Amino acid sequence: MSLFDHVEFDNHEQINYVCDPESGLKAIIAVHNTHLGPSLGGTRMYPYASEDDALTDVLRLSRGMTYKSAMARLPLGGGKSVIIGDPKTQKTPELLHAFGRYLERLGGIYIAAEDSGTSVPDMKIVHETTSYVTGYHEKVDKDGTTKSGDPSPATAYGCFLGIQAAVKHQLKRDDLSGLTVGMQGLGNVGYRMAKMLAQAGAKLVVTDVNTEVLKQAEQELGATVVGLDEIYRQKMDIFAPCALGATVNPATLKELDVSIIAGSANNQLDTAETGRLLHERGICYAPDYVINAGGIIDVCFETLGAYDSDKVNAHIEGIHDTLMEIFERSARENIPASDLADTIARERLAKGETTLEYRRTA
Repeated sequence: MSLFDHVEFDNHEQINYVCDPESGLKAIIAVHNTHLGPSLGGTRMYPYASEDDALTDVLRLSRGMTYKSAMARLPLGGGKSVIIGDPKTQKTPELLHAFGRYLERLGGIYIAAEDSGTSVPDMKIVHETTSYVTGYHEKVDKDGTTKSGDPSPATAYGCFLGIQAAVKHQLKRDDLSGLTVGMQGLGNVGYRMAKMLAQAGAKLVVTDVNTEVLKQAEQELGATVVGLDEIYRQKMDIFAPCALGATVNPATLKELDVSIIAGSANNQLDTAETGRLLHERGICYAPDYVINAGGIIDVCFETLGAYDSDKVNAHIEGIHDTLMEIFERSARENIPASDLADTIARERLAKGETTLEYRRTA
């Protein structure tokens, strides 16, 4: 199949295949759109079953980053990179250095950050061979304490606010007390979300491939642990996909009986048609690239060299209002929330609507 005929190709500006035999690096860097600014997106490392699987993932993720930045009114374009390999056994400083050298060759059209399979320490290693990486600087919080560049807390905070917005719209409630949330994935973002939800009085049903984190959630948060496939059959008010994408699909929808789907994962829907099925069933869906934009907001401020905790949090809190606008328009105009979000993102992209000015820092 030609790249230009690929089902996920969406007029991407550049697709870069990277190979470094000495380090074992095999990667794909996708630049979707730079209309609002340089493309910025995480670097995912995953043992994809095939090159086509990796390409499909990076095409979808990079497009999602364009829409995510547009919806958050950031002066950034959309890009993403995937490294093909097992991060537990194949990730080495040599591989990360090689990846950084290739980023440097691109001259700043794409800026990398951490994602699934990579971390803040990894980005520091990448920075040793390129300046086109972010999400690793230490930042001063509003109380004067220093925190790492990890954007996970910001992503989790935005998702928590997004769930509150969905509950307010769909259930006509201002609190989460007594509601059951099914958490699919308890990684860096998911576990932080789970803690916020538990503190807000929600009951948690959780699943993850990591048995240790499940024990921790059970002991610390009083969560009920279920199997990976059992999560879809649980009695819950909210389903929160917080792992890999495409877990909301026709097959899982046959088992899910929920009022709200709102989580941190990227590309939660397998196809656009699934978003329409959710709308037909009356399920309130928080479009993934809207609700999980907290992380990109955080690293954007870091990249601009203008990090101010109060301003960052205020920008993240705008996620709540954006989702309320989507939910209300979706109901009023009878348009699926997923389709409506795409429309609004494209409108903002065309108008060049941003609330910050891009200024690169090293």
